[in-house]
Amino acid sequence: MIPLKFKIDLHVHSKYSGDNDAEPEETILRAIERGLHGIAFTEHYSFAASEHAESMKEKFKKQILILRGVEFSTNEGHCLIFGVDTDRLSVKYAPVKDVVRVVIAAGGVVIPSHPYRSVNSLGDLVWTLGGLSALEGYNGCNMHPFNAKAIEAAEMLKLPHTGGSDSHASPEVGSCFTEFDGVVTQENFIDQLKAGRFRGVDTRKISRMMFNTF
Repeated sequence: MIPLKFKIDLHVHSKYSGDNDAEPEETILRAIERGLHGIAFTEHYSFAASEHAESMKEKFKKQILILRGVEFSTNEGHCLIFGVDTDRLSVKYAPVKDVVRVVIAAGGVVIPSHPYRSVNSLGDLVWTLGGLSALEGYNGCNMHPFNAKAIEAAEMLKLPHTGGSDSHASPEVGSCFTEFDGVVTQENFIDQLKAGRFRGVDTRKISRMMFNTF
């Protein structure tokens, strides 16, 4: 049965990010348990750090879509990058405008992570960058005001917004996710991101309560 909405947690870390001890397989099993249709490993700094996902794709192919990206550190802050091997682009810690230009030229997409968090974030640079496919609107590690400001910016910029747990432990997976209007596959993932027919979702009860009273 084809789902009406395709739910993917687009921002997930494992022990290969170097700042936690989450086992990738435990993280995947948690995603399946939570009813997600997909999960994207976006390890810090290096695309190669998510190589572990390749063997998991085959093992779990009948249960969940497993994708790879990277949470890339530009000179000004973090961005989620999909569709290219950033390790081959020679842009590590480069200015974000150069990173966006190079990634787009290589066929990938750039989505600023938690753009209004107080650290490692682009902040108001998103207003002048250009070339962005979306902003991360719902980040599961953010306080509500940071997410609210990101969503407001996305709406003003006429960009879609994504959702991702930013999980560093398996129980956090799926707290926020991205809901796509169509089925996502390995082959069409980048095209779906470029098409923009998706939205971020926050499942956290506390965050929803804060949103209603903000």
